[in-house]
This record gives sequence, structure tokens and C-alpha cells, in this order.
Amino acid sequence: MAAFRNLAIGALRLAGVTNLAKATRHNARDHRRPLPFIGITT
Repeated sequence: MAAFRNLAIGALRLAGVTNLAKATRHNARDHRRPLPFIGITT
């Protein structure tokens, strides 16, 4: 699970996010939001 968390944090940092806590909460509310960060479009 730590590896997935680190992957998510790395993707957010690459996307230019400065507030990781806020971005993590925001993306955790909807399972489709983080997909564009890893290159998956719906």
C-alpha cells in the first residue's frame, strides 16, 4: 500500500501540485479524478 501511496504522490508532484494533502483529499472523493494524472482518459 505504501508503494501505491508513493506512486500517487509522485504523480501529483509531476502534475505541479503544491498542496499534497488538499490534492489527495480532492482526488479521493471520486475514483475517476486521478486517472488523467496517470494518462488514462474516460
